[in-house]
Amino acid sequence: MISVLGEALVDIIVDPQGEVTSVVGGAPLNTARTIARLGMPATFLGGVSTDAFGNRIMRLLGDDGVVLGLGAQVPEPTTLAIAQIDEHGAATYRFMMEGTSAAAVTPAMALAHLDPSVRALHVGTLGLVLQPLVDASVAIVAAASDDQLVMVDPNCRPSVMTGSPVFEDALQAVLPRADIVKVSGDDVEFLFPGVEPLAAAQQLAASSGSVVLFTDGAEAVHVLAGGDDIVLDVPRVPVVDTVGAGDSFSGGFLAWWLQHGKTRADVRDIDALVAAAAFGISVAGITCQRPGADPPRIDAVPGGWA
Repeated sequence: MISVLGEALVDIIVDPQGEVTSVVGGAPLNTARTIARLGMPATFLGGVSTDAFGNRIMRLLGDDGVVLGLGAQVPEPTTLAIAQIDEHGAATYRFMMEGTSAAAVTPAMALAHLDPSVRALHVGTLGLVLQPLVDASVAIVAAASDDQLVMVDPNCRPSVMTGSPVFEDALQAVLPRADIVKVSGDDVEFLFPGVEPLAAAQQLAASSGSVVLFTDGAEAVHVLAGGDDIVLDVPRVPVVDTVGAGDSFSGGFLAWWLQHGKTRADVRDIDALVAAAAFGISVAGITCQRPGADPPRIDAVPGGWA
């Protein structure tokens, strides 16, 4: 079982021509959906509203086999994100989040509903900047047992994280316990302004002691572990948009890890890290070829679990 804490929301997607569609999103929710679609047990430990958008999210969770960790929906309205897609398919985000469902999860709720048998925990995105969800994220990471793998994806959103002491404090609180940190080129540019992206990712790996998975869009993925830098090529694919691509990479990585019987004790196994990251690349590549966050099921991944 993998438990993912964070936000469920609805992405209002605006294309370069100003046309609007909506899809269910939220980076942690996308990660949980990816894990479940690949056939691994996943729990989403976040707030889902009782409104129409929330019911839509619940139908999707049911279709994908994701367990709602809180056990019940919350009365607050659904959190919304406005995703502006540029001519290259990249998205920038603005959020409507105060007083919404994502902000409804308290530390007490998260700790009370966290299954102690989970083998991996994943936190990030609004869970590092939106209170009281921030405190819930910090609390479950602090409560992680010695044999539970912790993965952190800052998934930096400048519109809500710039100058935020809440975000800075939360990141510093969870990084010391993080076994895996996934960062994109945009993330490290935000976290280490003025530093070349790969150098910034290497600096993060050295300072945190975590394994860092550095993704940079269509460029190579770097697995940074214990001073090693393993470079994995990213195959060229016809990109529809990049919504959910990084989230599906993380979900693919965690799903592979548990599917192959790996534990926290194996986190310095370079061969396993590389294989899991390569699988994540395949999963993300398929997601990029679909509109919105629509991760694949295992039978759509070339080579399956191999």
